[in-house]
Amino acid sequence: MAAGDRRAILHFDWTLFTLVLALAGIGLVSVISASYGGHKIIDPLVIHQFVWIAVGTGALLLAVLVDYRALQSYAYPFYVMVVGLLIAVMVAGHATGGSRRWINLGFFHLEPSELAKLAVVLVMVRYLREEPPKGGWGFRHLIVPLILLGVPAALVLKQPDLGTGLVLVLITITLVFVAGLNWRTMAILGIAGMLAAPLSWHYLKPYQRQRLVSFINPQADPLGSGYHIIQSEIAIGAGGPTGKGFLKGTQARLNFLPEQSTDFIFAVFAEEFGLAGALLLLGLYASVIARGAWIARHSRDRFGALLAVGLTAIVFWQVAINIGMATGMLPVVGITLPLVSYGGSSLIAMMAAMGILISINTRRYLF
Repeated sequence: MAAGDRRAILHFDWTLFTLVLALAGIGLVSVISASYGGHKIIDPLVIHQFVWIAVGTGALLLAVLVDYRALQSYAYPFYVMVVGLLIAVMVAGHATGGSRRWINLGFFHLEPSELAKLAVVLVMVRYLREEPPKGGWGFRHLIVPLILLGVPAALVLKQPDLGTGLVLVLITITLVFVAGLNWRTMAILGIAGMLAAPLSWHYLKPYQRQRLVSFINPQADPLGSGYHIIQSEIAIGAGGPTGKGFLKGTQARLNFLPEQSTDFIFAVFAEEFGLAGALLLLGLYASVIARGAWIARHSRDRFGALLAVGLTAIVFWQVAINIGMATGMLPVVGITLPLVSYGGSSLIAMMAAMGILISINTRRYLF
């Protein structure tokens, strides 16, 4: 083992690693609860989630061993590969629930949109790694980032996957802002975005429009578009201060709660473990986000700092949207809760992202 590898192991970020495993553990417990039918605990979903946690942990450790600076050379090839996979989804993707998001590999259903988050972060950071010009990035400097964002975002929205498309946009905004966007440009873009928002209504599918309407007044269609929000709020409220107890949540048990192992798994956890459990979960996420910000602040180079910001932004925005959606504070757009929701592609990709984050922190001791 090389001296550099030994030093990398010595400075391994056990704090972030422990936080990631804790969240994955909560996810496994929540999937057990979401899939429990009253007769047997070990459902196939649970076995799959356990296997994916193991594979994800391996991906995390492998990412730690890779010098994150080498990712600069692979950013664009990886981006092109992911765009190719997104196109493949449109041509021969596996459709479920009205969405075509997966490629059936036989032993595994790959969801390229999860890889798109990493691809967008990598190419944005690769482009923005140079110091901004005096006064900050202006309009002409945003042409390339907008193109790099627009291609995968358009393909993801075509699936349709509004949640992931929104996350891609928010990640890009975060990175451009942190990289040194001109304040005047920022103000103009913000105003333009607010003015253009109403126009996007015409590009939404009918069910997406109905979800936005139901967000304002879920009771207007309690058995239709408002059903998700109403049942999620009931589950969270029923948990009370300390929850009903493990495997005792009635909303999930009686199948009132939709998408209970994925989009609304927070409601499952909150019903069984109450406000105390919800605060613990939020505390773990806050710790991961704070750790990511700390790593970005102490990185030795601009590429590493921006990469840490981008990876942390994935966690922040997904948590904010998912929990906001489950609590009725945001419209239902469909997005997983990082490291907790059921799903192989999302879990493995997120753990790999956390491995890159650990790599950034580890290598500040090596150069």
